[in-house]
Amino acid sequence: MSFTPFQKSMMIITADRKTEPLMGTTRPALTDMLRPSEEVAEALDRGAPIVALESTIISHGLPRPRNLEVAVELEQIVREAGAVPATIAVLDGVAHIGLDKDRLERVAGEPGLHKLGFRDLPAAAALGASGATTVSATSFLAARAGIRIFATGGLGGVHRGWAESQDESADLDMLSRTRITVVCAGVKSILDVPATLQRLETRGVTIAGFRTGEFPGFYLHSSGEPIDWRIETPDEAAAIMRAQDELGGPQTALIVANPVPRAEQLDPALHDRVLAEALAAAREEGVTGQAITPFLLGYLVRGTDGASLEANLAAVRGNVRLAGRIATCWSRGD
Repeated sequence: MSFTPFQKSMMIITADRKTEPLMGTTRPALTDMLRPSEEVAEALDRGAPIVALESTIISHGLPRPRNLEVAVELEQIVREAGAVPATIAVLDGVAHIGLDKDRLERVAGEPGLHKLGFRDLPAAAALGASGATTVSATSFLAARAGIRIFATGGLGGVHRGWAESQDESADLDMLSRTRITVVCAGVKSILDVPATLQRLETRGVTIAGFRTGEFPGFYLHSSGEPIDWRIETPDEAAAIMRAQDELGGPQTALIVANPVPRAEQLDPALHDRVLAEALAAAREEGVTGQAITPFLLGYLVRGTDGASLEANLAAVRGNVRLAGRIATCWSRGD
């Protein structure tokens, strides 16, 4: 007898439903922590194409009310590609895999939502907290629910000055041990792109450029860094996914690197000038650690009069569209 990905995941969940004594309490059932929407559960049950979407861009990445408009737009792009959108967020300690209208509006409008990486999920679940999921948390929750394809803007990676700070995004570790396909426009250009690519290689994460032999530069069409594998169609991405499963081995991710179109990229000269100014400002103000990424990204938005944000959104739209096409090919076994 064969089982759909959702049925397999529910077997795991059912096995976890036993409660165990723990300091006078009981361990909550996993079904209390991970809850697919009715639409997503039905799609998983019949093996329909699904695309996971993160929620950080909604709660932390865009101003209101545009954040909700973009969230609705991205879900519509998934539907137009023939797939089901599964925007993921944690609300009151429950990881929702797919958000209805009210929950999507809550993520877009509720002030003070946490920004949740994978490491934050147990605390959020235990304490009944609410938050938007980053790449690491979304990857984990999507894979845990049985979803194979995830679309985002850009990944985190190795920060500039890593030798001094040892600052590296949790995204890289999660992708080295999670069987998921992430469609993205590379890593954020504020990062050390060559070092990030080296880390991904060391950790066994496959990268395939979609109609490109160069790693995308997030806001820019290209970072100038070469990558080994190029694919031309969504079918080829699905074929790599099947080969991953058939070969076995570590449960690593596949990154489909999809560049923002040249016509929609941020002007490269403007990008380089403002980024240099942002890095200098961060040094002068002593900005480090988790604060550095939002500082630099915010500086780029202001320094480019919003052009960096528009390039980011153009990349996200393209990634979501491609992810929908890959999910469709994966679902029907092309």
